[in-house]
Amino acid sequence: MSASPKERAGALAVLCAMSLMIVLDSTIVAVAVPDIRRDLGFSDAGVSWVVNGYLVAFAGLLLLAGRLGDLVGAWRVFLAGLGAFTVASLLCGFAPTAGLLIAGRFLQGAGGALAAAVVLGMIVRLFPEPAEQARAMGIYSFTQAGGAAAGFVLGGLLTDALGWPVIFLINVPIGLAVGLAARRLLPRETGPGLRQGLDLPGALLITAGLSLGVYAIVRTAEPGAGPTAAATGATAVLLVLGFLLRQHLARRPLIPLSVLGRRWLLTANAAVVLVFATGMGFQFLNALFVQRVMGYDALGTGLAFLPTPIVIGLISLFVAPRLTGRFGPRPVLIGGLTLLFAGLLLLASMPTTPSYWADMLPPLVVMGLGVGVTVPSIIMLAMAGAEPVDIGLVSGFSNTAQQAGGALGLSVLAAVAAARTAGQTSAGGTAALHAGYTQAFLVAAGFVLTALLIVVLALRHASAPHAEPPTAARHPVAEGTTATHHPETDGTTATHNPETHGTTATHHPYTHCMTAAHNPETHGTTATHHPYTHCMTAARRPETQGTTAARRPEPPVTAVCAGDGAPPAP
Repeated sequence: MSASPKERAGALAVLCAMSLMIVLDSTIVAVAVPDIRRDLGFSDAGVSWVVNGYLVAFAGLLLLAGRLGDLVGAWRVFLAGLGAFTVASLLCGFAPTAGLLIAGRFLQGAGGALAAAVVLGMIVRLFPEPAEQARAMGIYSFTQAGGAAAGFVLGGLLTDALGWPVIFLINVPIGLAVGLAARRLLPRETGPGLRQGLDLPGALLITAGLSLGVYAIVRTAEPGAGPTAAATGATAVLLVLGFLLRQHLARRPLIPLSVLGRRWLLTANAAVVLVFATGMGFQFLNALFVQRVMGYDALGTGLAFLPTPIVIGLISLFVAPRLTGRFGPRPVLIGGLTLLFAGLLLLASMPTTPSYWADMLPPLVVMGLGVGVTVPSIIMLAMAGAEPVDIGLVSGFSNTAQQAGGALGLSVLAAVAAARTAGQTSAGGTAALHAGYTQAFLVAAGFVLTALLIVVLALRHASAPHAEPPTAARHPVAEGTTATHHPETDGTTATHNPETHGTTATHHPYTHCMTAAHNPETHGTTATHHPYTHCMTAARRPETQGTTAARRPEPPVTAVCAGDGAPPAP
């Protein structure tokens, strides 16, 4: 049976709570790094692994974790990740040595990846209606942006009042509570099993390649690390190429190359990389600007940031869902990117001795408006390339793009600021820092402009995912299910295509392609709206009040797409 609105709201709360834990952890730890370095005797280079160890493990496992969600069930992967993250937090809180803390951070990153990779896919499944999904994505986006900003304030308060171990130990009771709620509230969908797509050599190649790639990006911002970062990056590229070759040759690939070849998926996630590069870079650079140019302390910096998450919350919760439901995610995204571009230009034009109220607050509000509508809509566009059988993989792919973008933005913009500051030594300390940060804001504006051009030009018309072969998405045990019209129903019904020997039943996002999605536990099909379309998708449910499905001996249903390279739908 389908979940009630109350049950779905509870499941969304569980998913957002875990996402909030992950985001808070990353920002809180960044604030506590100086105290951790002093107490555990880290070297200047070694203490960076308190942050980088988590980031490398997290980014490296996202794609694999998303695929595991498709194979064994997203709820199982989510609970495994939550459990690992909670245990690792306990280990970090009681770590007596630097080495044990770094090991705990790697385990935290792995657990965070397992949980985070399946969150977006589970939200899409829970809320298939466009308006409902827009609201759910708004809540999810608020937890991400609001948690990141709140982390700076909470990190300073907890570290100063109770010591840095508390920032890890606080995750333990929260993790236990979220775990108990997750077991009761999350839908327990199943997958075909590990034998249907767990390619171990491919998993090792892509995990190592992504981890090394993120590590190379992180190292680019460190002085004198250029040769090492270049060598690491080259190794990462070779590993990813080896993974692609392996997927081409494997009998049961971890990630079918047809998925990675979807133009819409790749293009949308290219925009995701740029948007999150801008967001993470803005957050990091603005904190430094407020502290080093305007003279604020850590707590004052966090309080100065509060207008941004407040605006993000109001927009993402109350405004963005209505705009997306009325106009669709693409026009809303274009408007949001325009606001981000304007906000960054305002930041880049601040005077050498800025006033918070006159010079800093207006761009912070504009940035909050932009982020509030941009993040939900860009995530919805990125997830639009998913089919029922690979929604976890697409979720992991989108999360990987977000993490890679964040790491890239931090590294590139920090390097730009440092280079500009070094070239302005004659201008004096504060003036040189001002020149560096404003230059970095301009580069971030260039990221946004590039993303805007991608959305306007490359995402103008949706393309159908290139399935392999173009057959209907179905449960592995359900072969050849076709849809026929029930004479006693009033719902949207499937239409027979004489060229495919089957009937098309569900609408794929952004296309005119219809596929049949079968659930072996039910025998009826009802029509429900799929996100971002004006058609009706068929979802197998116990209660059949719309289109009904009848088993036939004919071959499996064939998708007929009016997309690229396919005949038009009749």
